[in-house]
Amino acid sequence: MMKVKICVVTGSRAEYGYLNPFMRCCLGNEKVELQIVVAGTHLHPDFGNTISCIENDGFQINEKVNTLVEGDSPSSIAKSMGLALIGFGEVFEKLNPDLLVLLGDRYEILAAASAALLSRIPIAHFCGGDITNGAYDDAIRHSITKMSHVHFVTHEEAKSRVIQLGEDPSHVFNVGSLSLDGMKKYKLIPREDLASQLGIDFRERNIVITYHPPTLYPDRAKLEITEILAALDELGENVGLVFTRPTLDAEYLTIVKAIDEFVAEHANAFVFSSLGQQRYYSLLSLVDVVVGNSSSGIYEAPSFGKATVNIGDRQKGRKAAASVVHVKAERAAIKTAIEQAFLMDCSQIKNPYEQENTAQRSLDIILSFDSLSRLITKEFFSIGKE
Repeated sequence: MMKVKICVVTGSRAEYGYLNPFMRCCLGNEKVELQIVVAGTHLHPDFGNTISCIENDGFQINEKVNTLVEGDSPSSIAKSMGLALIGFGEVFEKLNPDLLVLLGDRYEILAAASAALLSRIPIAHFCGGDITNGAYDDAIRHSITKMSHVHFVTHEEAKSRVIQLGEDPSHVFNVGSLSLDGMKKYKLIPREDLASQLGIDFRERNIVITYHPPTLYPDRAKLEITEILAALDELGENVGLVFTRPTLDAEYLTIVKAIDEFVAEHANAFVFSSLGQQRYYSLLSLVDVVVGNSSSGIYEAPSFGKATVNIGDRQKGRKAAASVVHVKAERAAIKTAIEQAFLMDCSQIKNPYEQENTAQRSLDIILSFDSLSRLITKEFFSIGKE
């Protein structure tokens, strides 16, 4: 029996955490030959060389695509995309997969989708149909949707948007969030053990902070991180602060520099390039509040019963649980929101992204198609002409 060659591309730590449960399902299925292509920040020491996390999880990496160039200017990002397009084109020609699996809205993933389109490789895309008005991720995500053939979305509103973009409703599936599926499989590390592993001191109250550049707004990153750090400073030394570094987007180095300087001056603050999934989820379970503009505060924090203070516009428009407090990037507003979040009881909050067996259901859907190659030819679906 010929196995179905499913190629998964991952370019960042967060994305791999989402894809991990799907990759495990592929690895354990006798009908599937799993191919893994690693790119982006996985290969960079400044981001923790997170390729080792993939290898330590028992996966065999088929190919690496080096995409990064020095700098965080728009031209540097464009050069990275160009390198990615060349690299993915060569890799896909070599691997010749039956299906490419992509997740989300990173620019290197747009390059992978473009290379697959030119190579006539069908694409299954996770997390299409979301809205994030404050970042160019929005345009990238919708572009990948138009190049994809099977769509796994996280909620009904996202499903409607993908169909609104002209995709065949019979190829759009609401399966929930992969990250929540994978999260349940990790054994959480106890407080004392985690503190020892990370070399941190938990305080009376504790916060995890992740802030990424709002890529549609030039120079706003510096202004916003300044306001965020000022608000955190005013909380006092009895609040423990654990930062995770931003992803590689335009102006990310400005954020890195500001956080590093803040941590150097505050004994209650710590920063990490990458924690790995088990330690990150363990940390989420132990802190009181999640702060910043990461999708993790939207997707994952509610499942741990934690309040999120979502700052600025990067996640604007994304569906959120009642535990998510949206606030402008102003120090007084941020401090007030955090203090209110400390008092919130989020233990019974319903996470709108949570469903059962997301990874396995998604793989079963892929394997249910009689011919993946026939997916390449698709027609625009006009709403109202069903």
